[in-house]
Amino acid sequence: MPAPPLNDLLNVAIDAAYAAGKRTLAYFNTRVAVETKSDDTPVTIADREAEQLIRESILRAFPTHSILGEEGGIHAGDDNYRWIIDPIDGTKSFICGVPMYGVLIGCVVGGRPQVGVVYLPATDELIAAATGLGCTWNGRVARVSDTRDLSQAVVCCTSITSAIARSNAFDTIAEKAKVTRGWGDCYGHVLVATGRADVMLDSRMNPWDCAPLLPILSEAGGRYTTWKGEDDIFGPDGVSTNAALHGQVLDILRSERLDPAWSGRSI
Repeated sequence: MPAPPLNDLLNVAIDAAYAAGKRTLAYFNTRVAVETKSDDTPVTIADREAEQLIRESILRAFPTHSILGEEGGIHAGDDNYRWIIDPIDGTKSFICGVPMYGVLIGCVVGGRPQVGVVYLPATDELIAAATGLGCTWNGRVARVSDTRDLSQAVVCCTSITSAIARSNAFDTIAEKAKVTRGWGDCYGHVLVATGRADVMLDSRMNPWDCAPLLPILSEAGGRYTTWKGEDDIFGPDGVSTNAALHGQVLDILRSERLDPAWSGRSI
């Protein structure tokens, strides 16, 4: 069977993310029941139903592909095409009725993250990208900002307390930045990809939290890396920036201490 073109993978991801996002809205602001998983993070029926819908959509189109989902674990298959799913990135926001949550779908092709989609159901924003195909935001071209100096930058962070516990770097970056805000989870990374923020810091990452971000930021003209500067969705942390600020931010992240006793638990 010939390899599917990236455009086909992207279209399946877009359709699945949109459908799953609409499913989550059926539970949004309804006081949905919350369970606590073994890692002490919350989950709802919305997470589970959305992930199941995405899995079914992918396997209907590509029955031999492998899947890793936050809620459903691994579906074994061809690891040359590995889909990675987070049905609700920002479940804590979702539970609180805060609209800054998203459906994340990425596809690692031949060992490289090459397809990424983030859908923000509550604001109806869809950001999609694939290697060489550009990045779009609700069908329009998405581009990062042209801010060139950290003193003029808008910096976002998922959890300020976790970032401070992780490293002295957050304080240093925040002191230099023009504006610092807690627009967290995938929403902050989307703001960077669409030019509305300049830097987004996450002190703790799982692959499903960031699988779509590397192709999205790259195709939008920016960068997504670990705090060490690695182009890796399997690292412990993540940072999105526009192209001009990436070096400045990495210099700070690399020069400041990383707390060896930090557990990685989100606060």
